[in-house]
Amino acid sequence: MSGYNEDAYRDARESTIAIKCPFERALLSKCSNCTLAKRLLLAEREAVSCTDEAAKGQCQALHEALHVNARFALHIDPAAPWPFGKEIRAQCGGVLGLKAVLNDAGETADIHGLIQAGIARFGDIEAFPYSEIMRGVVHYEPRKRRS
Repeated sequence: MSGYNEDAYRDARESTIAIKCPFERALLSKCSNCTLAKRLLLAEREAVSCTDEAAKGQCQALHEALHVNARFALHIDPAAPWPFGKEIRAQCGGVLGLKAVLNDAGETADIHGLIQAGIARFGDIEAFPYSEIMRGVVHYEPRKRRS
């Protein structure tokens, strides 16, 4: 039995994180980066918060669009919840797919920077070329578990 009180942790997390990051899992898995992300340590766990409400709205729009487009690519039932591994593939693969579409040669994928570059190039998040971005989702392989 765990010595942690998960309800107390969730309450502390809710009161600590003012702006939730939709790409928290991608940031924690270190497949991408964000200039607006703030990392926090809470009860010996790492969490991520956003520092800009407007940017969070853009990230949320991209996150939702990735989910809509990745359901078919990842064979997910629309009524079923997203399994952790497929969520990582959608987030990390989606960000890396957008990076490839934009021909971004940077070493790490900066989520906020990629969204801004995508909006500048395509006009709106809904106009992003999701058929091309989905290649990144399909081909992304999450890090293997340590044994």
